[in-house]
Amino acid sequence: MEKSSEKNTSAFTHLSTLSQYIIPFGNYIFPIVIWSSYKDKSEFVDHHGKQALNFQLSLLLYTLILALIAIPIFVTVFLQNLPIEAVFNDNEDFYIRNFNFEGNIGLLSIGATAVVLFGLLKFVEFFLVIYASIKASNGELYKYPMTISFIK
Repeated sequence: MEKSSEKNTSAFTHLSTLSQYIIPFGNYIFPIVIWSSYKDKSEFVDHHGKQALNFQLSLLLYTLILALIAIPIFVTVFLQNLPIEAVFNDNEDFYIRNFNFEGNIGLLSIGATAVVLFGLLKFVEFFLVIYASIKASNGELYKYPMTISFIK
């Protein structure tokens, strides 16, 4: 039976990943600090700390893959439709006429799908973190879905 302090520390480890919305890289810094402070004292906190960090690292990997798909597609489509006069124009007005999507609908669909998947990933992340913290506060072990075990 886990002590109340172990449950609270584990729940707070999961919740600390939400600091990413306030502090850049807070979703890595705070869980690492909490986990490294308590990992030798409690096996329960060690498990939840590893889960929280592995989940955040997995999300980073998935986000990088989606960005490597979406960004080049949108840049390529934009540059293909950018007339050279718009770049080297002595006039200070910048406008593009006749932007053509016809030949690029397939590429744009893939890029838009990557962007939608990223939004869905962030939405699901928020709720999974809250669910994991509830499980931890109840004294249950929790394993995030689709998580790669970087830290064993």
